[in-house]
Amino acid sequence: MQRLELDDLKRILRECAGEDEGVDLDGDVLDLSWFELGYDSLAVLQTTGYIEREYDVLLDEEGLDDADTPRRYLAMVNEMLAARAAV
Repeated sequence: MQRLELDDLKRILRECAGEDEGVDLDGDVLDLSWFELGYDSLAVLQTTGYIEREYDVLLDEEGLDDADTPRRYLAMVNEMLAARAAV
């Protein structure tokens, strides 16, 4: 089963939206909000579009509202990937 790991998410975030100067994505970022990491909703949408294409999965737009940290976002993506693999 394919999974999205934190290192993958950080790489994709950097590619899609860059990295705020005041934020170290290599630090403990799992429970920081997107806002604290310097990302707005457009950056998250760009990242989501990339992940949907790269991982061939359709993510739940309503679930994105609850995925306000990298930990929650990874859980949502990996839940969708697991559901797809189970079919």
